[in-house]
Amino acid sequence: MIRNPHAIRPWQHVLEALGGYLMIAEALASGKSWAAEGWNFGPADDDTRPVDWIADRMTAAWGTSGWDRPETAANLHEAHNLRLDCAKARSVLGWRPTWRLDEALQRIVSWHQTVDRGDCARATSLGQLTEYREKFQQFQSGPTIPIRQCMT
Repeated sequence: MIRNPHAIRPWQHVLEALGGYLMIAEALASGKSWAAEGWNFGPADDDTRPVDWIADRMTAAWGTSGWDRPETAANLHEAHNLRLDCAKARSVLGWRPTWRLDEALQRIVSWHQTVDRGDCARATSLGQLTEYREKFQQFQSGPTIPIRQCMT
């Protein structure tokens, strides 16, 4: 159930945060103690979208007709607008999201459809991880992370 379709949230693919944390791990493993602090990894500011925008794109990508919209927002105490400040990750690590939100949503739906068909979840995940790694290595201005080592 969608409680508040107009709430704005920082949507991203799980590999975005993983890529950032692997950059931190690499820095820590090489003795860079400055990396041992809090970090935010989130979507680009223009990829922060309301819940109904996400639901519309996900149902369209899935090939379904839509979703049930609540008549009124749930009366819950929650922030309407959640965003992450990723300025430190961008300036210090050179990190930025590799996949734009539309691409991330397509890959999420594709993963679920592939696994729902009975294909191997591990192979599907490794395939997406390889695609992400290749684009990540081209896209980031920070250190190169050895994601390949995570795949064995």
